[in-house]
Amino acid sequence: MSSSHPPFSRLRTPAAKCLHLIRLNPVTSRSELVEATGLSQPTITRAMSALIKAGYAVERNDLTRSQGRGRPTIPLEIAETHSIHAGIAVGTSSTYIALFDIKGHTLRDTDISTPVAAVTPDDFVQHIMAGLNRLTAGMDRPLSSVGVTTSGTVSRDGVVNASNLGWKNVNIAAQLREQFSVPVTVSGIVPAIIGSEIQSSESVHPSGIMSLFADDSVGAAISGQDGVSSITIDRPDLTTDGLLSGINDPELRTLKDAVELGKRFPASRGCLDRRASELGSVAAELIRNYSPTTFVVAGSAFLDDPNAPGIFARQVRASLPEDTKLNLRMIPTHREVVRDIARAVALDYVLHEPLSVPAT
Repeated sequence: MSSSHPPFSRLRTPAAKCLHLIRLNPVTSRSELVEATGLSQPTITRAMSALIKAGYAVERNDLTRSQGRGRPTIPLEIAETHSIHAGIAVGTSSTYIALFDIKGHTLRDTDISTPVAAVTPDDFVQHIMAGLNRLTAGMDRPLSSVGVTTSGTVSRDGVVNASNLGWKNVNIAAQLREQFSVPVTVSGIVPAIIGSEIQSSESVHPSGIMSLFADDSVGAAISGQDGVSSITIDRPDLTTDGLLSGINDPELRTLKDAVELGKRFPASRGCLDRRASELGSVAAELIRNYSPTTFVVAGSAFLDDPNAPGIFARQVRASLPEDTKLNLRMIPTHREVVRDIARAVALDYVLHEPLSVPAT
C-alpha cells in the first residue's frame, strides 16, 4: 500500500486534523477542535465519531462538564491503541530501528551496526527486515506502518539514490511493503527533521520551518502550504568526507579524529573552523531566500566538533540584518536526531490517513 500524500505534507482531512490535535493535548473538546481547525461543528462531530469508532479517540464521560442549558461538554482524549509503528533511520555505518505507539512513545529500539556501502542493497534490506522482526517478537501487537529515513534523494515511490550509501535506484519501499504488508513511507533525513517539528506543532497548518543537516551529506528543506520541499546544497566540501579530504591526513577516519588533530595542529583546526563558518554562510543565504520563522540544524558537523555551533551561530548572525526574527536551534545529540526522524516517518502515514490504518 502506498501513500496518497508526500511525506509530511499538509493535513487534508478533518479526521487527520483532529487526531493531530488530540495527540498533543491530554484532554480537549469538540468546541476547542472547532476553534483550532476552523472547521464547522458538524464536520468536527463527524470526524471525531469516525476516530472514536476506529479506536483512535475516546470520550471521557467521567470528566463531563455542564455549561448551563444545552448538552454538556464531553472531553476527548487519544486512545490507548494496540497497533505499533516502526521507524528506521538508515545511517552510513549504523541503522536505528524503533517501535512507537500513536502518541509517539518509544516502545522498543535497537541499533544495527552495518556499513551500508559495504553490502548490497538487497542484503542490507534483509538485515533491516531481520532486525525489525526481532524487535517485534513477543509483543503480540500488530505492525500497522513502517517508515524509513535515508540520505540522498528519495522519489515519491520510495526509490533512493544516495552516493554515500552506494545506492542507485534502490526501491526500499517496495521491498519492505512486500515483506510486512503494511503502508511504507520513505523520506530523506532533512525533510524528516521538519516532519518531527510539524508533528509536535500545536498548529494543523505549520509552515516556515527550515532545517539544515550536515554530516556525511549536506542538505536542507523547508515546510510550506504544500508540504516539505527539499533544497539541494551542492557543497561536497562541507560533508565529513570533504572536510577530511581538505585536511589531507591519511590517518583520519572520522570527524572526531579531525577534532583531536585540531587540538595539536592549528592548520587542521582552521579547516574545521572554515567548515563551520561556511555552513553559517549557507544557512544565512537560505534564511534570506526563504524567510523561515524556525531554523533547525542537526548532524555531526554541529555535534562532534564542540567549537562548531558557536562559530556557525556567529556567522549566521553576522550575515543577516540585526532585526531578523528567527528561532535558531540545534538538535543537541545524535540519538535525539535519529529518534525524532524515525518517529516522524513511522507515524506520517497514520497521522495523515488514520481511518485507513487499523488502530487495534
